[in-house]
Amino acid sequence: MRPRSLKPPLPSRPSWWLEEARAFRSDPIEPPLAEALEVDVAVVGGGYTGLWAALALRERDPSLEVAVLEAREIGDGPSGRNGGFLHGYWSSIATLRSVLGDGAALQLAHASSQIVPSVRGFLEQHGEDVWLREGGLLKVAATEAEDSSVERSVRAARELGVEEEAVALGPDEVRRRLDSPRFRRGVYFRDGAIVQPARLALALKRAARASGVRLYEHTPVTGVQPGRIETPGGAVSARETVLALNAWATGWPLGGRQTTFASAVVLTEPVPELLAQIGWTGDEAITDGRMFLHYFRPTPDGRVLMGSGSGQLEPGGRVGPGVLNDVAAQARAHEGLRTLIPALAHVRVDARWSGPIDVSADKLPRFGTVTGTRIHYGAGYSGNGVGPSWLGGQILASLALGQRDEWTALPLVDRRARRLPPEPFRYLGGRVVRWGTLATEEAIGAGRRPSAAARAAAAIPRLLRMPVGTR
Repeated sequence: MRPRSLKPPLPSRPSWWLEEARAFRSDPIEPPLAEALEVDVAVVGGGYTGLWAALALRERDPSLEVAVLEAREIGDGPSGRNGGFLHGYWSSIATLRSVLGDGAALQLAHASSQIVPSVRGFLEQHGEDVWLREGGLLKVAATEAEDSSVERSVRAARELGVEEEAVALGPDEVRRRLDSPRFRRGVYFRDGAIVQPARLALALKRAARASGVRLYEHTPVTGVQPGRIETPGGAVSARETVLALNAWATGWPLGGRQTTFASAVVLTEPVPELLAQIGWTGDEAITDGRMFLHYFRPTPDGRVLMGSGSGQLEPGGRVGPGVLNDVAAQARAHEGLRTLIPALAHVRVDARWSGPIDVSADKLPRFGTVTGTRIHYGAGYSGNGVGPSWLGGQILASLALGQRDEWTALPLVDRRARRLPPEPFRYLGGRVVRWGTLATEEAIGAGRRPSAAARAAAAIPRLLRMPVGTR
């Protein structure tokens, strides 16, 4: 059983987040594995999911020998390149209902309410500063076509009897939080926070090291067999294997249930006085209602990050240079900054970068154990992984320990997730749908009528009852 490749290509440069985190606090790079190793649990992947899983394993059973194998350096991958939105699943309650049903939707959403308090408790315990700000999450509608996204969230929460988790806001209420003439209405989720994501990744690394987890960086995995993992420096024997691969799990062992495309961000110079002028002082994380959404948040020194979940796909779901340096998506993020927050239209952009998103067919991650093995996996976060990776770590720890508990009882575990079309139809169809959706949304945003071809392409997922994009 060999993965196609678990060695990610190196991005052209680190994200601004990672550069800032390393400048704030130096942290030694762990040496690569250079000899044969025997452990109880081997974790492949040193991002959020893998590190949370390793910490959970050591916390539950301090006698366990746990090793984490990271192909590059911790923080190089999506855990150090994302927007830093920390939240659970209340903002996805409408999607949860449609995919899981009402009861399971509420079960998962309530379980995810533990994420922000648990991360806060971890940071306090370890004395780590990752710029945690708990200002909630705000979804806004910037065009008439986006109103339905807001309405679906509000209606789902109301019908499930949890109105307090998705509070409808009129135009004046939205603009009191961020005064933009583009915002028509919104919905506020109290479950939401922001962090400096690379600082969080490195804080987890330090905690894992202190707990006795063996960390190996620059250790790409070249093969996985039940009980045995191959690396260039030596083989690892492990009773349990945890695959925490994020986008690099596409194609194996998820078998056509996720794909990968790029998300891109721009980060401005510090402009705290402008943020005060437009009233954005509550540290809200914000998204719009587009299918390929914009996401934006402030930093403590008054910068603004604007992201666009509209990046390109590569054949076979590969994570190649086009995903890691998607210049066109970065340009769309910059245009989103100028359009959605006109007061910042002329602010200097200090940094821009891209990263991969592992998108499942139904927008929810999937966890389980490869049949007939002790190989456990989790992936498919679909753009919301900073918070749910904490849940994922608990789930994977329970699977590795053979425990049937509140974590393995969650509806993300052992579920029959929808399949995507096989290649090459997945890639070719994805490109057509992405083109049609982007063209339609950009035309609507500019006040134009989309072309018939664009509307037809954008309608394909709805006709097939298959969600696309990052919303």
